[in-house]
Amino acid sequence: MSRLQTRFAELKEQNRAALVTFVTGGDPDYDTSLAILKGLPAAGADVIELGMPFTDPMADGPAIQLANIRALGAQQNLAKTLQMVREFRKDNADTPLVLMGYYNPIHRYGVQRFIGEALDSGVDGLIVVDMPPEHNSELCEPAQAAGLDFIRLTTPTTDDVRLPTVLNGSSGFVYYVSVAGVTGAGAATLEHVEEAVARLRRHTDLPISIGFGIRTPEQAAAIARLADGVVVGSALIDHIASADTPEQAIDGVLSLCAALADGVRKARID
Repeated sequence: MSRLQTRFAELKEQNRAALVTFVTGGDPDYDTSLAILKGLPAAGADVIELGMPFTDPMADGPAIQLANIRALGAQQNLAKTLQMVREFRKDNADTPLVLMGYYNPIHRYGVQRFIGEALDSGVDGLIVVDMPPEHNSELCEPAQAAGLDFIRLTTPTTDDVRLPTVLNGSSGFVYYVSVAGVTGAGAATLEHVEEAVARLRRHTDLPISIGFGIRTPEQAAAIARLADGVVVGSALIDHIASADTPEQAIDGVLSLCAALADGVRKARID
């Protein structure tokens, strides 16, 4: 089994959800970002999404847009993001790591070159926000053929007619965007999330992770009672934005990660 399959299977046996954390590679600089990345598993992250910086992250709100700007300003690029994964894998062979971003940097890098280097560096899967299933042959199919999971986003506007198309070829887990908006937007109601998870389960056996708008341990725990994974990004990145020193950025992100992990782990304890 892949690292993602193994991790979600282990957590299902433990009757708890996964904490999925997102940070942007190279934010606010390479060394600080790498220290955060390496520290996330010990702080409680079960799965890591690492953002590939891009100039036009159209699905992201202000927090992650600014993270992209900081990373690009510090000369982060796709090659350096892959190098971060290699550095991470020197000390961690178990935590699933997914690259998340947009197609343009991959296209410019070269799809086959990217897939080969992603595999060699220790990447487990891809979330490419602007690659619809109608273009599976460009990236999804060659990535999966090489052994990378391809994780799809579904949204409140993805109806039952569209869902089978979106889920076709999906692997790893399904990422449900709980609000019709950008990252960091207001959180959905629990009633809405519960209905959405039930609907998705009628269409797929893949684990379902919920993201967009989850900021606190309490919110994370509430989602963890309903879904297989809880995705948090903007709230972590806010600590990087507000930090005065690299040490503050590292401590802020990892402290919040630990608090979120505690909430997720206690969510299903009666």
